[in-house]
Amino acid sequence: MASFPVINMEKLNGEERAATMEMIKDACENWGFFELVKHGISPEFMDTVERLTKEHYRKCMEQGFKEMVANKGLEAVQSEINDLDWESTFFLRHLPISNIAEVPDLEEQYRNVMKEFAAQLEKLAEYLLDLLCENLGLDKGYLKKAFYGSKGPTFGTKVSNYPPCPNPELIKGLRAHTDAGGIILLFQDDKVSGLQLLKDGEWVDVPPMRHSVVINLGDQLEVITNGKYKSVMHRVIAQTDGNRMSIASFYNPGSDAVIHPAPELVEREENKDLYPKFVFEDYMKLYAGLKFQAKEPRFEALKAMLKTTNLDPTAAV
Repeated sequence: MASFPVINMEKLNGEERAATMEMIKDACENWGFFELVKHGISPEFMDTVERLTKEHYRKCMEQGFKEMVANKGLEAVQSEINDLDWESTFFLRHLPISNIAEVPDLEEQYRNVMKEFAAQLEKLAEYLLDLLCENLGLDKGYLKKAFYGSKGPTFGTKVSNYPPCPNPELIKGLRAHTDAGGIILLFQDDKVSGLQLLKDGEWVDVPPMRHSVVINLGDQLEVITNGKYKSVMHRVIAQTDGNRMSIASFYNPGSDAVIHPAPELVEREENKDLYPKFVFEDYMKLYAGLKFQAKEPRFEALKAMLKTTNLDPTAAV
């Protein structure tokens, strides 16, 4: 099997641009994941994000996680657990309206650092979307516009810690799923592994690399590209040693954005329109109950729902 794709973003500014764009194209078509290095976010700043995130877990979340484990008797389970994940999380919303000021228990420095980190990731996400447009032969800005809706994109961060697990064969850190949204930017622990993606029927490790940003594509990009790019099943395997940090930021369509395959891409395909046209919020309602199942039935359920209700998604905007 080919090695996991690692993209040096600095090479986009020189003679190796064409080869680097081809690497991104191959990663989007055949992996649904790739890892960025030299991406413009300073290593020193990322070190600060990591330090403050781990301090916050120790001070504010670790004890609560231990109490949850004890209350549910998870350390003594004898059979596989399929209805929860071995993770401790909290969420930050950035767009369309930030909630960082209201999230409890965040120290002021951490609050400010996460706000700045989100701003840098937002720029990186929009730059990446334009690189995808270039590779797809779409006008610059097409994907950002497709995500926009009436109030702009939805952008938020899931901050997770995966503590040491005594029974990793019985409890997943995070069960297998595809991501519902657009493009996901992950800053993960470089010392404790666990993230895996499904490729050609095999689970493949996403290699921890210091100061990298892991990118994966969500269901909405699969729809807009008419299946040319795919969202891919992935999971987190709990570890017996070490606490794994994961900061995943989701640059998604606005809730009322109407999602459909790009007409230019449909015209080039023999299979024509492979996906339904829908409002992103409707997809998210469906996803909430089916996250840990295959994505294809979600698309079929949307088609059936739109057919039975004769719903015109464009009427919602």
